[in-house]
Amino acid sequence: MFRRASKTASLLAAAVLVLAACTPADPAGGDKTIKVAYQKTDSFTALDTMLQEAKKEFEAANQGVRVELQPIQANDDDYGTKLALALRAPSTAPDVFYEDTFKVRSDVDAGYLLNLDSRLAGWGDWATFDNAAKEAGKADDGGTYAVPLGTDTRAIWYNKKVFEAAGVGVPWQPSSWQDILDTARKIKAANPDVIPFNMYAGKGTGEGTVMQGFYELLYGTGSSLYDQDAKKWVVGSAGFKDSLTFLGTLYGEHLAVPPAEALDPNVWKKVFGEWFPKAKLGATVEGSYAPSFWQDGGSYAWPGYAQEMGVAAFPTQNGAAPGKVSMSGGWTLAVGAETKQPDLAFNFLTTALNAKNSLAFTVASSQIAVRTDVAADPGYQSANPFVKDVSSLVSVTRFRPATSDYPRISAAVQEATEAVITGNRTPEQAAADYDTAVAGIVGGDKTIRK
Repeated sequence: MFRRASKTASLLAAAVLVLAACTPADPAGGDKTIKVAYQKTDSFTALDTMLQEAKKEFEAANQGVRVELQPIQANDDDYGTKLALALRAPSTAPDVFYEDTFKVRSDVDAGYLLNLDSRLAGWGDWATFDNAAKEAGKADDGGTYAVPLGTDTRAIWYNKKVFEAAGVGVPWQPSSWQDILDTARKIKAANPDVIPFNMYAGKGTGEGTVMQGFYELLYGTGSSLYDQDAKKWVVGSAGFKDSLTFLGTLYGEHLAVPPAEALDPNVWKKVFGEWFPKAKLGATVEGSYAPSFWQDGGSYAWPGYAQEMGVAAFPTQNGAAPGKVSMSGGWTLAVGAETKQPDLAFNFLTTALNAKNSLAFTVASSQIAVRTDVAADPGYQSANPFVKDVSSLVSVTRFRPATSDYPRISAAVQEATEAVITGNRTPEQAAADYDTAVAGIVGGDKTIRK
Protein backbone atom coordinates (compact mmCIF):
# COMPACT_ATOMS: atom_id res chain seq x y z
CA MET A 1 0.00 0.00 0.00
CA PHE A 2 2.84 2.36 0.74
CA ARG A 3 6.37 3.20 -0.35
CA ARG A 4 9.68 2.62 1.35
CA ALA A 5 12.87 3.56 -0.45
CA SER A 6 14.84 0.40 -1.21
CA LYS A 7 18.30 -0.33 -2.48
CA THR A 8 18.23 -1.57 -6.04
CA ALA A 9 20.91 -4.18 -5.47
CA SER A 10 19.04 -5.88 -2.64
CA LEU A 11 15.77 -5.78 -4.56
CA LEU A 12 17.41 -7.28 -7.62
CA ALA A 13 18.80 -10.10 -5.53
CA ALA A 14 15.40 -10.68 -3.96
CA ALA A 15 13.67 -10.61 -7.34
CA VAL A 16 16.08 -13.13 -8.80
CA LEU A 17 15.69 -15.45 -5.81
CA VAL A 18 11.91 -15.25 -5.92
CA LEU A 19 11.32 -15.34 -9.66
CA ALA A 20 14.21 -17.33 -11.12
CA ALA A 21 13.44 -20.51 -9.20
CA CYS A 22 11.46 -22.34 -11.86
CA THR A 23 11.56 -25.57 -13.79
CA PRO A 24 14.24 -25.38 -16.52
CA ALA A 25 12.80 -25.10 -20.00
CA ASP A 26 12.79 -28.17 -22.18
CA PRO A 27 15.39 -27.65 -24.99
CA ALA A 28 12.81 -28.98 -27.45
CA GLY A 29 10.34 -26.33 -26.38
CA GLY A 30 8.18 -28.74 -24.44
CA ASP A 31 8.16 -26.94 -21.11
CA LYS A 32 4.55 -26.31 -20.08
CA THR A 33 5.13 -24.23 -16.96
CA ILE A 34 3.30 -20.94 -16.48
CA LYS A 35 4.97 -18.64 -13.99
CA VAL A 36 2.67 -16.23 -12.16
CA ALA A 37 4.13 -13.35 -10.13
CA TYR A 38 2.00 -11.37 -7.71
CA GLN A 39 1.97 -9.53 -4.40
CA LYS A 40 1.26 -11.12 -1.07
CA THR A 41 1.59 -9.55 2.38
CA ASP A 42 0.43 -10.39 5.88
CA SER A 43 -2.54 -8.07 5.33
CA PHE A 44 -3.19 -8.92 1.67
CA THR A 45 -3.78 -12.61 1.04
CA ALA A 46 -6.98 -12.49 -1.05
CA LEU A 47 -5.12 -12.61 -4.36
CA ASP A 48 -2.99 -15.55 -3.25
CA THR A 49 -6.13 -17.44 -2.24
CA MET A 50 -7.80 -16.73 -5.58
CA LEU A 51 -4.74 -17.70 -7.62
CA GLN A 52 -4.33 -20.94 -5.67
CA GLU A 53 -7.90 -21.83 -6.69
CA ALA A 54 -7.26 -20.79 -10.30
CA LYS A 55 -4.14 -22.96 -10.36
CA LYS A 56 -6.20 -26.01 -9.35
CA GLU A 57 -8.84 -25.29 -11.98
CA PHE A 58 -6.35 -24.62 -14.74
CA GLU A 59 -4.12 -27.63 -14.10
CA ALA A 60 -7.16 -29.91 -13.94
CA ALA A 61 -8.33 -28.63 -17.32
CA ASN A 62 -4.86 -28.65 -18.91
CA GLN A 63 -3.13 -31.95 -18.26
CA GLY A 64 0.64 -31.69 -18.41
CA VAL A 65 0.69 -27.96 -17.71
CA ARG A 66 2.04 -26.70 -14.39
CA VAL A 67 1.28 -23.32 -12.87
CA GLU A 68 4.10 -22.01 -10.71
CA LEU A 69 2.84 -19.34 -8.32
CA GLN A 70 5.54 -16.85 -7.31
CA PRO A 71 4.24 -14.61 -4.51
CA ILE A 72 6.41 -11.59 -3.76
CA GLN A 73 6.33 -10.48 -0.13
CA ALA A 74 6.54 -6.69 -0.41
CA ASN A 75 4.55 -3.49 -0.10
CA ASP A 76 3.17 -1.92 -3.27
CA ASP A 77 6.19 0.12 -4.25
CA ASP A 78 8.80 -2.51 -3.45
CA TYR A 79 6.67 -5.07 -5.28
CA GLY A 80 6.68 -2.85 -8.35
CA THR A 81 10.44 -2.45 -8.17
CA LYS A 82 11.07 -6.18 -7.79
CA LEU A 83 8.69 -6.99 -10.63
CA ALA A 84 10.31 -4.42 -12.93
CA LEU A 85 13.74 -5.90 -12.24
CA ALA A 86 12.47 -9.39 -13.02
CA LEU A 87 10.83 -8.24 -16.24
CA ARG A 88 14.10 -6.92 -17.59
CA ALA A 89 15.42 -10.39 -18.40
CA PRO A 90 13.60 -13.22 -20.23
CA SER A 91 15.07 -15.74 -17.78
CA THR A 92 13.33 -14.12 -14.80
CA ALA A 93 10.27 -12.59 -16.47
CA PRO A 94 6.97 -14.20 -15.35
CA ASP A 95 4.35 -15.28 -17.87
CA VAL A 96 1.46 -13.67 -15.98
CA PHE A 97 1.77 -10.95 -13.36
CA TYR A 98 -0.11 -8.57 -11.08
CA GLU A 99 0.20 -5.04 -12.50
CA ASP A 100 -0.77 -1.69 -10.99
CA THR A 101 -2.99 0.27 -13.39
CA PHE A 102 -0.83 3.39 -13.30
CA LYS A 103 2.21 1.40 -14.50
CA VAL A 104 0.54 -0.19 -17.52
CA ARG A 105 1.50 2.53 -20.00
CA SER A 106 5.10 2.85 -18.85
CA ASP A 107 5.57 -0.93 -18.84
CA VAL A 108 4.07 -1.18 -22.32
CA ASP A 109 6.55 1.48 -23.44
CA ALA A 110 9.31 -0.63 -21.90
CA GLY A 111 8.16 -3.66 -23.89
CA TYR A 112 7.14 -5.78 -20.90
CA LEU A 113 3.45 -6.45 -21.66
CA LEU A 114 1.83 -8.53 -24.40
CA ASN A 115 -0.94 -6.95 -26.48
CA LEU A 116 -4.11 -8.92 -25.67
CA ASP A 117 -6.53 -7.51 -28.26
CA SER A 118 -6.75 -10.56 -30.52
CA ARG A 119 -7.21 -12.93 -27.60
CA LEU A 120 -9.74 -10.76 -25.76
CA ALA A 121 -11.85 -10.69 -28.93
CA GLY A 122 -12.39 -14.41 -28.53
CA TRP A 123 -13.13 -14.35 -24.79
CA GLY A 124 -16.87 -14.12 -24.17
CA ASP A 125 -16.46 -12.87 -20.60
CA TRP A 126 -14.78 -9.69 -21.81
CA ALA A 127 -18.21 -8.25 -22.61
CA THR A 128 -19.13 -8.35 -18.90
CA PHE A 129 -16.31 -5.96 -17.92
CA ASP A 130 -17.22 -2.33 -17.34
CA ASN A 131 -16.06 -0.12 -20.22
CA ALA A 132 -14.49 2.45 -17.91
CA ALA A 133 -12.55 -0.29 -16.12
CA LYS A 134 -11.27 -1.61 -19.45
CA GLU A 135 -9.55 1.74 -20.05
CA ALA A 136 -7.15 0.98 -17.20
CA GLY A 137 -5.49 -1.75 -19.26
CA LYS A 138 -4.98 0.33 -22.39
CA ALA A 139 -1.79 1.92 -23.64
CA ASP A 140 -1.16 5.00 -25.75
CA ASP A 141 -1.53 2.96 -28.94
CA GLY A 142 -5.12 2.12 -27.99
CA GLY A 143 -4.37 -1.55 -27.47
CA THR A 144 -5.33 -3.49 -24.34
CA TYR A 145 -2.44 -5.00 -22.42
CA ALA A 146 -3.98 -5.86 -19.04
CA VAL A 147 -7.31 -7.03 -17.61
CA PRO A 148 -8.70 -5.32 -14.47
CA LEU A 149 -9.16 -7.28 -11.25
CA GLY A 150 -11.24 -4.60 -9.59
CA THR A 151 -11.21 -0.95 -8.74
CA ASP A 152 -11.68 1.21 -5.65
CA THR A 153 -12.68 4.65 -4.45
CA ARG A 154 -11.53 6.84 -1.56
CA ALA A 155 -13.68 8.22 1.24
CA ILE A 156 -13.51 9.43 4.84
CA TRP A 157 -13.86 6.58 7.33
CA TYR A 158 -14.83 7.73 10.81
CA ASN A 159 -15.37 6.21 14.24
CA LYS A 160 -18.90 6.93 15.46
CA LYS A 161 -17.95 6.47 19.13
CA VAL A 162 -15.27 9.15 18.89
CA PHE A 163 -17.59 11.54 17.08
CA GLU A 164 -20.48 11.06 19.47
CA ALA A 165 -18.20 11.48 22.50
CA ALA A 166 -17.16 14.85 21.06
CA GLY A 167 -20.74 15.90 20.42
CA VAL A 168 -20.52 15.48 16.64
CA GLY A 169 -23.71 14.13 15.13
CA VAL A 170 -23.72 10.98 13.00
CA PRO A 171 -24.14 10.16 10.22
CA TRP A 172 -21.59 12.82 9.38
CA GLN A 173 -21.01 14.40 5.98
CA PRO A 174 -18.74 17.44 5.78
CA SER A 175 -19.64 19.97 3.09
CA SER A 176 -16.27 21.72 2.94
CA TRP A 177 -12.68 21.58 4.17
CA GLN A 178 -13.69 23.98 6.92
CA ASP A 179 -16.21 21.44 8.19
CA ILE A 180 -13.39 18.88 8.47
CA LEU A 181 -11.19 21.26 10.44
CA ASP A 182 -14.06 22.33 12.71
CA THR A 183 -14.90 18.70 13.46
CA ALA A 184 -11.26 17.82 14.10
CA ARG A 185 -10.89 20.74 16.51
CA LYS A 186 -14.02 19.69 18.35
CA ILE A 187 -12.69 16.14 18.77
CA LYS A 188 -9.32 17.43 20.00
CA ALA A 189 -11.02 19.67 22.56
CA ALA A 190 -13.15 16.79 23.84
CA ASN A 191 -10.27 14.31 24.19
CA PRO A 192 -6.64 15.37 23.63
CA ASP A 193 -5.56 11.71 23.60
CA VAL A 194 -7.52 10.99 20.40
CA ILE A 195 -6.10 11.68 16.93
CA PRO A 196 -8.85 13.78 15.32
CA PHE A 197 -8.20 13.40 11.59
CA ASN A 198 -5.53 11.40 9.79
CA MET A 199 -4.34 12.27 6.30
CA TYR A 200 -1.27 10.50 4.98
CA ALA A 201 1.59 12.80 4.02
CA GLY A 202 5.27 12.50 3.19
CA LYS A 203 7.39 10.04 1.25
CA GLY A 204 7.09 7.22 3.78
CA THR A 205 3.53 6.35 2.82
CA GLY A 206 4.22 6.72 -0.91
CA GLU A 207 1.14 6.45 -3.11
CA GLY A 208 -0.97 6.37 0.04
CA THR A 209 0.01 10.02 0.54
CA VAL A 210 -1.33 11.14 -2.82
CA MET A 211 -4.21 8.74 -3.36
CA GLN A 212 -5.57 8.89 0.20
CA GLY A 213 -5.20 12.58 0.82
CA PHE A 214 -3.48 15.08 -1.41
CA TYR A 215 -5.39 14.36 -4.61
CA GLU A 216 -8.75 14.60 -2.84
CA LEU A 217 -7.66 18.05 -1.79
CA LEU A 218 -6.22 19.10 -5.15
CA TYR A 219 -9.13 17.95 -7.30
CA GLY A 220 -11.55 19.42 -4.78
CA THR A 221 -10.16 22.88 -5.57
CA GLY A 222 -10.99 22.58 -9.26
CA SER A 223 -7.30 22.26 -10.09
CA SER A 224 -5.67 19.20 -11.59
CA LEU A 225 -2.30 17.50 -11.71
CA TYR A 226 -2.24 17.06 -15.49
CA ASP A 227 -3.98 18.87 -18.35
CA GLN A 228 -5.26 16.02 -20.48
CA ASP A 229 -6.15 18.25 -23.43
CA ALA A 230 -2.80 20.01 -23.55
CA LYS A 231 -0.89 16.85 -22.57
CA LYS A 232 1.07 18.93 -20.08
CA TRP A 233 1.67 18.92 -16.31
CA VAL A 234 0.08 21.75 -14.36
CA VAL A 235 2.33 24.12 -12.39
CA GLY A 236 1.66 27.37 -10.55
CA SER A 237 -1.68 26.08 -9.34
CA ALA A 238 -3.48 27.99 -6.60
CA GLY A 239 -5.24 24.74 -5.74
CA PHE A 240 -1.89 23.02 -5.19
CA LYS A 241 -0.89 25.71 -2.67
CA ASP A 242 -4.30 25.57 -0.98
CA SER A 243 -4.00 21.79 -0.60
CA LEU A 244 -0.60 22.11 1.04
CA THR A 245 -1.95 24.87 3.27
CA PHE A 246 -4.74 22.56 4.47
CA LEU A 247 -2.18 19.88 5.35
CA GLY A 248 -0.06 22.49 7.08
CA THR A 249 -3.04 23.53 9.20
CA LEU A 250 -4.02 19.96 10.01
CA TYR A 251 -0.54 19.01 11.18
CA GLY A 252 0.38 22.42 12.59
CA GLU A 253 -2.61 22.40 14.95
CA HIS A 254 -1.83 18.79 15.98
CA LEU A 255 -5.10 17.55 14.54
CA ALA A 256 -3.29 14.72 12.76
CA VAL A 257 -0.61 12.29 13.92
CA PRO A 258 2.80 13.73 14.83
CA PRO A 259 4.92 14.23 11.68
CA ALA A 260 7.45 11.61 12.76
CA GLU A 261 4.68 9.03 12.96
CA ALA A 262 3.17 10.20 9.67
CA LEU A 263 6.46 9.43 7.92
CA ASP A 264 6.39 5.81 9.10
CA PRO A 265 5.56 3.58 6.09
CA ASN A 266 3.60 1.31 8.42
CA VAL A 267 1.42 3.96 10.04
CA TRP A 268 -1.59 2.50 8.17
CA LYS A 269 -1.29 -0.67 10.27
CA LYS A 270 -1.96 1.40 13.39
CA VAL A 271 -4.90 3.09 11.68
CA PHE A 272 -6.61 -0.21 10.87
CA GLY A 273 -5.34 -2.49 13.59
CA GLU A 274 -5.14 -0.26 16.64
CA TRP A 275 -6.47 3.28 16.52
CA PHE A 276 -9.90 2.70 15.00
CA PRO A 277 -10.76 -0.48 16.95
CA LYS A 278 -9.65 1.19 20.20
CA ALA A 279 -11.48 4.48 19.44
CA LYS A 280 -8.19 6.39 19.36
CA LEU A 281 -8.78 7.93 15.93
CA GLY A 282 -11.62 10.13 14.74
CA ALA A 283 -11.32 9.77 10.98
CA THR A 284 -8.99 9.02 8.10
CA VAL A 285 -9.09 9.23 4.33
CA GLU A 286 -8.82 5.69 3.01
CA GLY A 287 -9.83 3.32 0.25
CA SER A 288 -13.10 1.49 -0.23
CA TYR A 289 -11.19 -1.68 0.63
CA ALA A 290 -10.98 -0.70 4.32
CA PRO A 291 -13.57 -3.29 5.48
CA SER A 292 -11.37 -6.10 4.12
CA PHE A 293 -9.01 -5.54 7.05
CA TRP A 294 -11.79 -5.74 9.64
CA GLN A 295 -14.14 -8.40 8.30
CA ASP A 296 -13.96 -12.02 9.40
CA GLY A 297 -10.66 -13.44 8.19
CA GLY A 298 -9.11 -9.99 7.71
CA SER A 299 -5.71 -9.01 9.07
CA TYR A 300 -7.30 -6.95 11.86
CA ALA A 301 -10.62 -8.73 12.35
CA TRP A 302 -12.96 -6.46 14.30
CA PRO A 303 -16.49 -7.79 14.80
CA GLY A 304 -17.85 -4.39 15.79
CA TYR A 305 -16.63 -2.41 12.78
CA ALA A 306 -19.97 -2.44 10.97
CA GLN A 307 -21.67 -0.76 13.94
CA GLU A 308 -18.86 1.54 15.06
CA MET A 309 -17.59 2.85 11.71
CA GLY A 310 -19.18 5.28 9.29
CA VAL A 311 -18.19 6.51 5.83
CA ALA A 312 -18.51 9.95 4.24
CA ALA A 313 -17.55 11.44 0.89
CA PHE A 314 -14.59 13.82 0.85
CA PRO A 315 -15.96 17.32 0.17
CA THR A 316 -14.78 19.85 -2.37
CA GLN A 317 -12.90 22.82 -0.92
CA ASN A 318 -15.86 25.15 -0.44
CA GLY A 319 -18.74 22.86 -1.35
CA ALA A 320 -18.67 23.70 -5.06
CA ALA A 321 -20.33 21.22 -7.44
CA PRO A 322 -20.26 18.28 -7.52
CA GLY A 323 -19.71 18.71 -3.77
CA LYS A 324 -17.55 15.63 -3.31
CA VAL A 325 -14.49 14.01 -4.83
CA SER A 326 -12.81 10.63 -4.83
CA MET A 327 -9.81 8.86 -6.34
CA SER A 328 -9.69 5.44 -7.94
CA GLY A 329 -6.91 3.07 -8.76
CA GLY A 330 -6.88 -0.64 -9.12
CA TRP A 331 -4.80 -3.57 -10.26
CA THR A 332 -4.78 -5.85 -13.25
CA LEU A 333 -3.40 -9.14 -14.52
CA ALA A 334 -1.12 -8.93 -17.54
CA VAL A 335 0.77 -11.38 -19.77
CA GLY A 336 4.50 -10.89 -20.20
CA ALA A 337 5.77 -9.97 -23.64
CA GLU A 338 8.58 -12.53 -23.25
CA THR A 339 6.33 -15.50 -22.49
CA LYS A 340 7.04 -18.65 -24.52
CA GLN A 341 3.46 -19.80 -23.92
CA PRO A 342 1.24 -16.80 -24.77
CA ASP A 343 -1.93 -18.83 -25.34
CA LEU A 344 -1.56 -20.83 -22.12
CA ALA A 345 -0.66 -17.69 -20.19
CA PHE A 346 -3.75 -15.88 -21.46
CA ASN A 347 -5.93 -18.91 -20.72
CA PHE A 348 -4.66 -18.93 -17.14
CA LEU A 349 -5.48 -15.21 -16.87
CA THR A 350 -9.05 -15.86 -18.01
CA THR A 351 -9.38 -18.74 -15.54
CA ALA A 352 -8.24 -16.50 -12.70
CA LEU A 353 -10.71 -13.80 -13.73
CA ASN A 354 -13.74 -15.93 -14.48
CA ALA A 355 -17.01 -15.03 -12.72
CA LYS A 356 -16.51 -17.38 -9.77
CA ASN A 357 -12.95 -16.38 -8.99
CA SER A 358 -13.62 -12.69 -9.61
CA LEU A 359 -16.52 -12.73 -7.17
CA ALA A 360 -14.46 -14.45 -4.49
CA PHE A 361 -11.57 -12.02 -4.86
CA THR A 362 -13.77 -8.93 -5.05
CA VAL A 363 -15.61 -9.83 -1.86
CA ALA A 364 -12.52 -10.95 0.06
CA SER A 365 -10.58 -7.79 -0.77
CA SER A 366 -13.54 -5.35 -0.58
CA GLN A 367 -12.97 -4.25 -4.16
CA ILE A 368 -15.50 -2.48 -6.33
CA ALA A 369 -16.62 -4.93 -9.00
CA VAL A 370 -15.56 -4.40 -12.62
CA ARG A 371 -17.68 -7.26 -14.00
CA THR A 372 -21.40 -6.57 -14.34
CA ASP A 373 -22.32 -10.12 -13.32
CA VAL A 374 -20.23 -9.82 -10.16
CA ALA A 375 -21.72 -6.41 -9.36
CA ALA A 376 -25.22 -7.90 -9.60
CA ASP A 377 -24.43 -10.91 -7.43
CA PRO A 378 -26.20 -10.91 -4.01
CA GLY A 379 -22.96 -12.08 -2.40
CA TYR A 380 -21.20 -8.95 -3.59
CA GLN A 381 -24.02 -6.60 -2.71
CA SER A 382 -24.14 -7.90 0.87
CA ALA A 383 -20.37 -8.28 1.35
CA ASN A 384 -20.17 -5.40 3.84
CA PRO A 385 -22.49 -2.58 4.92
CA PHE A 386 -20.54 0.08 3.02
CA VAL A 387 -20.58 -1.36 -0.51
CA LYS A 388 -23.34 0.95 -1.73
CA ASP A 389 -21.77 4.12 -0.28
CA VAL A 390 -18.27 3.58 -1.65
CA SER A 391 -19.54 2.33 -5.01
CA SER A 392 -21.61 5.50 -5.46
CA LEU A 393 -18.39 7.55 -5.46
CA VAL A 394 -17.44 6.13 -8.85
CA SER A 395 -19.59 8.91 -10.34
CA VAL A 396 -17.24 11.62 -8.99
CA THR A 397 -13.95 9.76 -8.97
CA ARG A 398 -10.66 10.70 -10.64
CA PHE A 399 -7.74 8.61 -11.85
CA ARG A 400 -4.02 9.23 -11.80
CA PRO A 401 -2.42 10.30 -15.10
CA ALA A 402 -1.30 7.01 -16.65
CA THR A 403 1.92 8.32 -18.18
CA SER A 404 5.47 7.07 -17.91
CA ASP A 405 6.40 10.33 -16.10
CA TYR A 406 3.79 9.89 -13.39
CA PRO A 407 5.80 7.92 -10.77
CA ARG A 408 8.41 10.69 -10.58
CA ILE A 409 5.72 13.39 -10.45
CA SER A 410 4.05 11.50 -7.61
CA ALA A 411 7.34 11.40 -5.71
CA ALA A 412 7.65 15.18 -6.11
CA VAL A 413 4.15 15.67 -4.68
CA GLN A 414 5.04 13.46 -1.73
CA GLU A 415 8.19 15.50 -1.10
CA ALA A 416 6.14 18.70 -1.10
CA THR A 417 3.72 17.36 1.50
CA GLU A 418 6.58 16.15 3.69
CA ALA A 419 8.32 19.52 3.55
CA VAL A 420 5.13 21.22 4.75
CA ILE A 421 4.09 18.88 7.56
CA THR A 422 7.61 18.86 9.01
CA GLY A 423 7.75 22.65 8.89
CA ASN A 424 10.80 22.69 6.61
CA ARG A 425 8.99 24.71 3.92
CA THR A 426 5.93 26.93 3.75
CA PRO A 427 3.16 25.81 1.39
CA GLU A 428 4.25 28.51 -1.07
CA GLN A 429 7.88 27.40 -0.95
CA ALA A 430 7.01 23.71 -1.27
CA ALA A 431 4.72 24.44 -4.23
CA ALA A 432 7.51 26.39 -5.94
CA ASP A 433 9.91 23.51 -5.31
CA TYR A 434 7.38 21.16 -6.85
CA ASP A 435 7.04 23.34 -9.96
CA THR A 436 10.82 23.33 -10.38
CA ALA A 437 10.97 19.56 -9.90
CA VAL A 438 8.25 18.95 -12.51
CA ALA A 439 10.03 21.10 -15.09
CA GLY A 440 13.19 19.13 -14.38
CA ILE A 441 11.41 15.82 -14.83
CA VAL A 442 9.42 16.47 -18.00
CA GLY A 443 10.96 19.66 -19.42
CA GLY A 444 9.56 23.14 -19.21
CA ASP A 445 7.79 22.77 -22.56
CA LYS A 446 5.66 20.01 -21.11
CA THR A 447 4.27 22.13 -18.28
CA ILE A 448 1.35 24.54 -18.29
CA ARG A 449 0.73 27.31 -15.77
CA LYS A 450 -2.91 27.54 -14.69
